[in-house]
Amino acid sequence: MSETNGVVLAEVVAQQLQALLEAGNYDGAKLLLQPVQEVDAAEAIGSLPRTLQALAFRLLPKDEAIEVYEYLDAAVQQTLLERLRSGEVLELVEEMSPDDRVRLFDELPAKVVRRLLAELSPAERRVTAQLLGYEAETAGRLMTTEFIDLKEFHSAEQALEIVRRRARDTETIYSLYVTDGSRHLTGILSLRDLVTAEPLARIGDVMTREVVSISTDTDQEEVARAIQRYDFLAVPVVDREQRLVGIVTVDDVIDVIEQEATRDLYAAGAVQAGDEDDYFQSNLFTVARRRVVWLLVLLLANSGTAAVIASMDGVLKQVVVLAAFIPLLIGTGGNVGAQSSTVVIRGLSTQRIQSLGRGLAIAREAVAGALLGLLMLVVVVPWAGYVSNGNWLVAWAAGLALVAITTLAATAGAALPLLFDRFGLDPALMSAPFIATATDVAGVFIYLNIAAALLRWGGWGG
Repeated sequence: MSETNGVVLAEVVAQQLQALLEAGNYDGAKLLLQPVQEVDAAEAIGSLPRTLQALAFRLLPKDEAIEVYEYLDAAVQQTLLERLRSGEVLELVEEMSPDDRVRLFDELPAKVVRRLLAELSPAERRVTAQLLGYEAETAGRLMTTEFIDLKEFHSAEQALEIVRRRARDTETIYSLYVTDGSRHLTGILSLRDLVTAEPLARIGDVMTREVVSISTDTDQEEVARAIQRYDFLAVPVVDREQRLVGIVTVDDVIDVIEQEATRDLYAAGAVQAGDEDDYFQSNLFTVARRRVVWLLVLLLANSGTAAVIASMDGVLKQVVVLAAFIPLLIGTGGNVGAQSSTVVIRGLSTQRIQSLGRGLAIAREAVAGALLGLLMLVVVVPWAGYVSNGNWLVAWAAGLALVAITTLAATAGAALPLLFDRFGLDPALMSAPFIATATDVAGVFIYLNIAAALLRWGGWGG
């Protein structure tokens, strides 16, 4: 089933489910949900009115309810916790996988988290507290402790029996890990390797000893890149003593990629980062608050353009037609800068820019900006001469300024994100609005100074 078909199915199920619940036909609602995939059931329940969400959720079988709950949006999960009885909540949270439980706790108030932690079984409480102890957005916070580990002395037959016995309680069985007596990671093998091995073969003889692993403090973006680079279904996580403490699975990484992409897009549009997923459910005051911070910063920065124009009013008074080309120049500079910053930010995200080198990347964009300026000069100078009624000094001022501005904008568009990345800041912050604002100020300054120099050289006025 395609993703589009799944969305349509969820919408149809939601409409039918709501009609059945409002009519009090609970048996019909239960039958409707039975053949539906967990992710589609979660979307259908999440789109119901809040008063019906808990009612629909209670109709699910216990085992299915846990999986459906893990697919629900954080806001719907919190709503259900508020509406379900205390015993139902505890059972639900107890049965969740550790990584999904931690993500839920990250969204809940601290007081609620403390209460739920206290009511968990000792084993689940210990695991959850361990994961919550790692820094946010690291592999330790993202991983699950539900994995299968084997020993080198196990035979393939014994290992298969272990997999059968623990499969239901494990996040994935397709990647199997080998540890020694101190839980140090010594090897890895796939389920295929295990199934095709001779029954009496030792795991130590069929496993791969060259294991790619990540540490608990690895940033979640680096985790995603590792899984993408090596085409893993899961990647092992080790502590400082190289002991295996968990795994990060590909489904968790997909969530990270979506989260990081959303955050970068918000930063690129000068929108303050927040709870990305609920942006369109936020009230208007929250929406305005997220946007106004960066808009005020940009407004303050743009005041520099006004200051430059005011300081050069003598040139504009002499040749008023110069003002007609200011929007064209600063607009072009902003566009070129936005193109360069977009390419560089994407290159940083995919790590393609590392192979080229930061200095060469900046130089490459600077040359590209200059070439773009020269190409546009061929068009702009004749057009500017026509608009200014044959005032070719004005036309050449606009043309030369255009080359300088596009070169500067492309250089800034490449350099500023790289500078932010060098200092450990999010390079997406140096995106289109900020590059455009910076080049506006510099562009007007360059244009009016070139015009003033030509004015003195040509001795023209009026």
